Amino acid sequence: MKKIDFRNLHRDLGYFYIGLIVSFAFSGLLMNHRDVWHPEKYTTDTKTIEVKLPQESDITEKFAEELGKKLGIEDKFRRHNVKKGEFKISFENHDVEIDIKTGKGEIVTFIKTPIISQTMKLHKNTSDFWIYYSDIFAISLIVIALTGTIMIKAGKFSWKNRGWKLAVAGVVFPLLFLLFFG
Repeated sequence: MKKIDFRNLHRDLGYFYIGLIVSFAFSGLLMNHRDVWHPEKYTTDTKTIEVKLPQESDITEKFAEELGKKLGIEDKFRRHNVKKGEFKISFENHDVEIDIKTGKGEIVTFIKTPIISQTMKLHKNTSDFWIYYSDIFAISLIVIALTGTIMIKAGKFSWKNRGWKLAVAGVVFPLLFLLFFG
C-alpha cells in the first residue's frame, strides 16, 4: 500500500475546491452585510403607495397575497410579516413595506444581481445533493487545515515552533467573541 503524501493531498484538495472556497468566502462577506445592503438584488423602481389596512390581527397570508394582486404585483408571493409597526410583504421581484398606522408605504421592484445572487444561493441551498456535497466539502476543509499543519517539518515556521501558537490564537479568538458578544 502506498504511503499517503499529505502535501499532495493538501494541494489537490485546495485546487479542486478553490472555486467553492472563493464563492463561499465572497458570498459570506456579502451575507454579513445583508441587513444594510441587499447584494443579491438591486432596485429598478420605487413606487409610493397608500392603502387602508385592517386590524393587525386580520393581516393574514391570504390578505397579503390579495393586496399584492390589487397593487398590480404579478410575481410569486414569498412571505409576509408585521413587526415594529411595519407590514412587509416579500415577492419574487418586489418588496412592499407599509406603515401600519398611516397605511403609507412603498413598492420596491428589483432584479437579481447576476453572479452574486447565484453565489449567495449556494449558502442557502437545502437540496439533499447540495447538503451531502457541502458535508464532503466541510470534511475536505478539515483535511486541508490538518494537512497544512504538517507541511513544514522543521524550522522557525514549523508547527512545533510557530504553527501551534497561531492555531491556538485562531481558536481562542472566536471563543472569546462568542463569550463576550454571543
